[in-house]
Amino acid sequence: MDFGVVLQTDPPASDVVAGMKSAEDNGFRYGWTFDSAVLWQEPFVIYSQVLAATSTLVVGPMVTNPSTRDWSVTASLFATLNDMFGNRTVCGIGRGDSARRVIGQPPASLATLSRAMTVIKELAEGREVEHHGTPVRIPWVRDGKLEIWMAAYGPKALKMVGEQADGFILQTADPDIARWTIGSVRDAAVAAGRDPEAITMCVAAPAYVGTDLGHQRDQLRWFGGMVGNHVADLVARYGDSGVVPKALTDYIKGREGYDYSHHGKAGNRSTDFVPDEIVDRFCLTGTVESHVDRLVELKEIGVTNFALYLMHDEKEKTLAAYGNEVIPRV
Repeated sequence: MDFGVVLQTDPPASDVVAGMKSAEDNGFRYGWTFDSAVLWQEPFVIYSQVLAATSTLVVGPMVTNPSTRDWSVTASLFATLNDMFGNRTVCGIGRGDSARRVIGQPPASLATLSRAMTVIKELAEGREVEHHGTPVRIPWVRDGKLEIWMAAYGPKALKMVGEQADGFILQTADPDIARWTIGSVRDAAVAAGRDPEAITMCVAAPAYVGTDLGHQRDQLRWFGGMVGNHVADLVARYGDSGVVPKALTDYIKGREGYDYSHHGKAGNRSTDFVPDEIVDRFCLTGTVESHVDRLVELKEIGVTNFALYLMHDEKEKTLAAYGNEVIPRV
């Protein structure tokens, strides 16, 4: 199992660079950031500094979307970084949440996302593709490589991951949900004639190492609210029974809107509806032993990559605990 860390690009950017360097020093292979350029600083500018300060770390957004930038711009951003630093980027992508909603725009359709993934990958790897009805190729790309990892929850999106993406991003560490979603991705890959073992299965969730569970839950409750935004879309589309497991849908019944000005932050008042049980299921809390046990369980389900959201008041302690104790054992 590989490990990554997910940070927000809060100013000063030098702190983000230092955090990524510390993650690499602690055995993390991937460095991710949010991509919501109104709420936080523009990540691609900071990626160049992160890549310059590290030697092997692979960086990318968790996640970008098809609508913030023209697909040719997104492809060129990745291709430029890869040309400068040797193919050390990965494109995490989804329909869009905060980046779109804070500017009054809805997430993209799955059809748009599918086409965007094709265009971005083809252009970033130096091949010609039709874009806006015009044949386009980035002529200076040489030996470019860009994996596309797609974030998904619902049945149609999971099917698309299996048919098209290089990796799957599941933003919750709940084993039951991981089992269902990974199974759906694998089934879709087989049906499409693809090798499911070639698809990276990434679980992304907050982790907090310590002994005060009450405090940890309060610090990580924001994550249930963030996931709840996507779950609310699923319930609107599929209803709250049947297609999508109740393990994912039941807890949002008390949800009453969401304030993106507190997105991804401890103390987010829009997440009071999230019960302790959901925090415990969706996140990794407790002692090192608890983290190792959950990660081993996820690994047995088929997870090959764990991305740690590091947004709480003991970032350095948790990062060091993973580097010294968790990663070596998993």
